Amino acid sequence: MDGWGFHEQPTTLSGGLMTLVAGGSFSVSLYNGDITPGGAQGVYYADTRLLSRWELQIDDAPVEELRVLVAEPHHATFIGRGTRRPGQLESTLLVIKDRYVGGGLCEDIVIRNLAEEPAGCVVSLHLHSDVCDLFEVKTRRVRYPADVETTVENRGVRILSVSRGRGVHVLVSEGDTPVIAAPGRLVFRLVVPARDELRFCVQANPIIDEVESEPWFSSACAPERAEAARLLSEWEVRTPAVRTSNSSLAGILARSRTDLGSLRLFEVERPEEPPSIAAGAPWFMTLFGRDSLITSWMALPLDHSLALGTLHRLARLQGVKVDPLTEEEPGKIMHELRYGVRTDASDSGAHAYYGSVDATPLFVMLLGELHSWGLCPADVRLLLPYADAALGWIERYGMRDGFVWYRRKTDQGLINQGWKDSFDGISFADGSLARPPIALAEVQGYTYTAFLARHHFARQDGDTEAADHWLTGATELRRAFNDRFWLPDRGYFAVGLDREGRPIDSLTSNIGHCLWSGIVDEDKAAQVAAHLLSPRMFSGFGVRTLADGMGAYNPMSYHNGSVWPHDNAIVAAGLMRYGFVEEAQRVVTGMLDAAEFFERRPPELFCGFDRAEFPVPVPYPTSCSPQAWASAAPIQLMRVLLRMEPAVPDGRLCLSPVLPDGFGWVRISGMPLAGDRITVEAAEGSATPIVTGLPEGVELITGMP
Repeated sequence: MDGWGFHEQPTTLSGGLMTLVAGGSFSVSLYNGDITPGGAQGVYYADTRLLSRWELQIDDAPVEELRVLVAEPHHATFIGRGTRRPGQLESTLLVIKDRYVGGGLCEDIVIRNLAEEPAGCVVSLHLHSDVCDLFEVKTRRVRYPADVETTVENRGVRILSVSRGRGVHVLVSEGDTPVIAAPGRLVFRLVVPARDELRFCVQANPIIDEVESEPWFSSACAPERAEAARLLSEWEVRTPAVRTSNSSLAGILARSRTDLGSLRLFEVERPEEPPSIAAGAPWFMTLFGRDSLITSWMALPLDHSLALGTLHRLARLQGVKVDPLTEEEPGKIMHELRYGVRTDASDSGAHAYYGSVDATPLFVMLLGELHSWGLCPADVRLLLPYADAALGWIERYGMRDGFVWYRRKTDQGLINQGWKDSFDGISFADGSLARPPIALAEVQGYTYTAFLARHHFARQDGDTEAADHWLTGATELRRAFNDRFWLPDRGYFAVGLDREGRPIDSLTSNIGHCLWSGIVDEDKAAQVAAHLLSPRMFSGFGVRTLADGMGAYNPMSYHNGSVWPHDNAIVAAGLMRYGFVEEAQRVVTGMLDAAEFFERRPPELFCGFDRAEFPVPVPYPTSCSPQAWASAAPIQLMRVLLRMEPAVPDGRLCLSPVLPDGFGWVRISGMPLAGDRITVEAAEGSATPIVTGLPEGVELITGMP
């Protein structure tokens, strides 16, 4: 079995690339629509690169890019022109490629002749499939199957790896356009009438486990009626509408809503079940424990189905046995789900890997938070046994000496198993790497909140014994954490404890997660907040993952000085929880300013250079976009500014807005709460919101400190 995760960073995509996403499939191409071989470009589905080449040429010359129009996350129109015709000073051939990605690819191609005489031309579509596993492409360890066979058919080409049972069938839809199929290309000898056009449709059908299926968008299924388009349209109608005087905020929130809708994962065999969510494009178009849980938590003001669907799907994949190769253990929540061709010794047909220390407490946390938003009691009863199994894993497998620790089970697993899971993600202040087992600071906070969530469930059910057990566990964990992790001479919490129990003394953004969970004692919170907003940590656009001055600091690294939007959304929530309003506002406004420079779509991460040195955020080259928890971050940031904390089981909705100066007003219609839809209006300079549509029995509480 190959190693999982970030032993190596994902392949750099570099600039000038276009990504389209739909559910668990995506494409990466040049802006003229071509997919060129040799890198990470391609069309991917079921963790397989279906197409590694897709280049359209006219008379042996590439199409020149003019413009790309993106209609939906899965659909783009590439506008270009061919080389100039004989006797012409400029090109007179317009090329339009209307591309739909989803379960394969469907592309309508139009060749329009703008000249006064017919144009004779040879149009060639060069294509290939290397049938590579996405995981191999991501980590630059591609093993090309040696048994890829190409079969030429009447109007298409079939490419298949016999050993993997995977490949692609590229065919031209029936029509008047003649086509010559040959290995590696489709050739069209065309005469385009003067001031007229010719069009044809090419689709790539995936072959997975020797079964061929049509793309979700194909010549047989009009795009406007396709299921994926229908689902996205329903999502945008169902989710809240935002009106605001702040045009930047409106654009960012609208982009987040669309991107989250495009990243949803539906299970064909369970159409009645809510969707879960993929971690992000291009490399993580699959279910992740940590990422999907945090994303659906942050998206709760927008939608509850993502959280419910994610919990249900993770519950079905919850560990039931001990397997060192996949790191599965009873009650453990999985880290990553893959569908590519692998040679795991595990008998898990879903190819699940469980090397995550935080997904398990986050599972319980999310169930508790969803309950606070008014989750149906029947759903609580259905999911509570899985939460108990997760807590059982924490107590029996995760905890020792009063804390939750991680250490990989074999050399095939992730070395680091928190959210900073690169091999160098956890280091001491002098730059030396911490050696596992490691107890991470934020994981203790997640566990603390999970214990409290289970306490509240037990108290509501009248189970005094269980309520006391979990409250005692939370109290003892908080006491031990503030004792062992606090560095009094530094004024902040260690990022973790190493295998010898020594505090890992680097200054990191993880301490902001501890504020979010509430595990930090009040007398220490002010120092933590000061460090987070200090010049060493705050770049002007956001809080860095690692402070400037630490031995491993590098603003161009993945986890050691970069800025992550989801991380900052959690930090801002933590600051606001402890009453640091101005500090939280600075993080929120910095993040929203940064989003403007990324076309209002926050990327997975960006470099941590200081804003005073570079007035625009510097992109990180392998950053995913759209990326689920980055897309959900603006929703969480908006919740932070609203200071919105629902407590439906206790009959309360706490709401006390603190919109920054210049922020204007905002009106959110259709926000889900306890099965109803509410409208919230807030304006800068006022801590008193206007709320309509509150469910019966829920009281609005304003004026929080």
